[in-house]
Amino acid sequence: MPQQIRTTFSLHYTGGTLDRATEKRGDTDWIAERLTHSSSLIAPVWRNRNLIHHHDEPTAVLTVGNDAQKFLELAEDIVLLGIEQENGNTIFAADLSHHDDEAIAPLTNGASFLDLREIGPMMSREEANLLAFARGVMFWHRRQKYCGICGHPTESRNAGHMRQCTNPECGREHYPRTDPAVIMLVTRDTPNGEVCLLAHKAAMPEGWFSVLAGYVDPGESLEEAVAREVKEETGVIVSDVQYRASQPWPFPCSLMLGFRARAISEEITCDDVEIAEAYWFSRDDLKHFPEKGYQLSRPDSIARCLIDEWLNEGD
Repeated sequence: MPQQIRTTFSLHYTGGTLDRATEKRGDTDWIAERLTHSSSLIAPVWRNRNLIHHHDEPTAVLTVGNDAQKFLELAEDIVLLGIEQENGNTIFAADLSHHDDEAIAPLTNGASFLDLREIGPMMSREEANLLAFARGVMFWHRRQKYCGICGHPTESRNAGHMRQCTNPECGREHYPRTDPAVIMLVTRDTPNGEVCLLAHKAAMPEGWFSVLAGYVDPGESLEEAVAREVKEETGVIVSDVQYRASQPWPFPCSLMLGFRARAISEEITCDDVEIAEAYWFSRDDLKHFPEKGYQLSRPDSIARCLIDEWLNEGD
């Protein structure tokens, strides 16, 4: 049985205790029985949005019984998410993205399909983890309708955890993908104390500063990716790259791998493509960010956890 994994940070979209029941995915009889069972729960997904009751503390909508069957009847893709440890209930995700909002509105019972990117920070870690799983796997399904080898349609298999090409001369199996990205807080010592490197990306809202990040290239280690991305984006050379934690980030399908690194150069030269500006900030600078009209990364991100960890080291 799965268990809560202790990590360095209490990161959002982690901490799930759902048994993903990998061994059951190929058992078509068991899946069919679970889909019609009165206790099975359905997590509906519609166009990258999850069904959520939006109160002061938003909660995930997991439908059961007749309500669950209505969603299943409309679903284009259904994926086994797993089994709840406490009571043994089975949870599936159902994608209704091919329907317009008028068709699904009667089923929501006062709840709304909301963007997890916006509402996730207000939810419990466990529920956010479950909805992130559902959102991420359905995003993959909608983008894998055709085989990337021969172009023929694909069909869902293995309880939604694989799609297979329908061309008998191909038959290629396609599995959900996750894009690894490194995200790193770079620091260096100065005569007046330690400082960190934060950047304002061109795509960010005005005044928003965060750590550097980038995707891992083929044939590259994670540590090499950290050093390359920092140098490419700011011209800063780093060493002593140390892993801190990871966070699934289903916006749309990334795994953020968090690091700390020490700078061995000081001068900043922004790439002027992704990075509009970047500076060395002291802990005191960051504590006075609101007064300057600046803001840090969103609170549910590993970027913010890396920054907060460094800030707390100065207390």
